[in-house]
Amino acid sequence: MKWRRVALLVIAFSLMGGSLLFADSASQKVKLLLNGRELDDGGYMIDGKTYIPVRELEGLVDYNDSTKTVHYYKPNVHMFLFTDDAVFGDIKKTGKLKFNVFAQIDNLRTDISAVKVSITAPDGTSKDIQTSEIKEQRDNFWFRTEDYTYDFKSSGKYVVGFYMKSSSGEFTLVSEKTINVLK
Repeated sequence: MKWRRVALLVIAFSLMGGSLLFADSASQKVKLLLNGRELDDGGYMIDGKTYIPVRELEGLVDYNDSTKTVHYYKPNVHMFLFTDDAVFGDIKKTGKLKFNVFAQIDNLRTDISAVKVSITAPDGTSKDIQTSEIKEQRDNFWFRTEDYTYDFKSSGKYVVGFYMKSSSGEFTLVSEKTINVLK
């Protein structure tokens, strides 16, 4: 009697293991690079098609559970950085520099409650430049930060990020601008 149970369990587990192996061979985890930067969650290759998490695409995502619908919004955000003298992208290692970030936003097809601009140093440390609430909803607008002084201590790539906060969510990165600090 015991041997029948053992045999039945061995057969059941063998079938389940074979099914799991088949399911695993039908889908494969793949590395996902967005503009040269590897994304944490990556993607999956299933039956020759690549699937990626929408939240990884640097846009605003809104999920409606009642309708089982995902809305993805990626506005056009163009940024430039300027000092009293000129627009810049590459600078010499000068130490402290006072600058502004100017952004043109268009094709925004959802409501947002705030925007944020931050800067990330080559060592990964990040500082917020400015956060502002958005009171009037428009599909296009201009945004300029107040004067901001930052100490560019070392050479390398500094990244200025533009974030938007949806009415019901958290801040999401929607655009980046790189500052190359030369030796």
